[in-house]
Amino acid sequence: MATPEQPEQPHRDYCARCGAAYEPLQEYCLECGTRLPTNRGVVGFLANEWQRRLAWYPGDWIWPVLLFLVLTVVSTAAAVAASGTGKRAAATIVATKPHVTVGPGAPQATVPTITRTSTLRTAPAPTITTGTLPLAPGAASTSSVTTPAPNPNALATWPSGKAGYTNVLESLPLGAGQNNALARARAAKRAGLAAVGVLVSSQYSSLHPGYYVVFSGIYATQSQASAALAAAHAHGFPDAYQTRVTR
Repeated sequence: MATPEQPEQPHRDYCARCGAAYEPLQEYCLECGTRLPTNRGVVGFLANEWQRRLAWYPGDWIWPVLLFLVLTVVSTAAAVAASGTGKRAAATIVATKPHVTVGPGAPQATVPTITRTSTLRTAPAPTITTGTLPLAPGAASTSSVTTPAPNPNALATWPSGKAGYTNVLESLPLGAGQNNALARARAAKRAGLAAVGVLVSSQYSSLHPGYYVVFSGIYATQSQASAALAAAHAHGFPDAYQTRVTR
């Protein structure tokens, strides 16, 4: 049976520890329990916009470094423009010729004329040395950083604000523990089912509260979910059923 075409997924953020995808306002990773970063303010906004467009984000230190680079370029351009307008000024010093009388009635003699012409040089243009900008303390060089590959064992997360259909493989009471739900989801993923993840039912109005819901597939229509239901039955989940997921 051909696998139904799945809708294009928006860019996701990934846990730095295990690589699992997570929603923008999620505080803890459902995969490993690590506390996720929360970005606020101007730097947080810029960081979120960067991460939505590029898979690799160097860290918040990039913003002061970029600002320093822009200021350096602007000051260099200003210094070059100012040095091009400077002109050398020439100054000429000419000695006067006063008459000096030597004794009464003696003929007048003159002091030797001294004429000296010198050129006053303007101050040299400032020298600005350019080079590699210093990195923030503890930051790694971008030349040695590579983009990590997506974690093949990461579970799927339901897109934020999206309403759609899925196939419910199992529903475990919250008292059974999150680890049990994650273990069942990983087992389904190893069995070959696509887009397997875990939902907390109380966060969705269409689901009965009080359960960890192990799901497979994120579909735009009910017919797409129903078409994939046979695969769930064939891979060890005979009680799987399709349902609608809404906030």
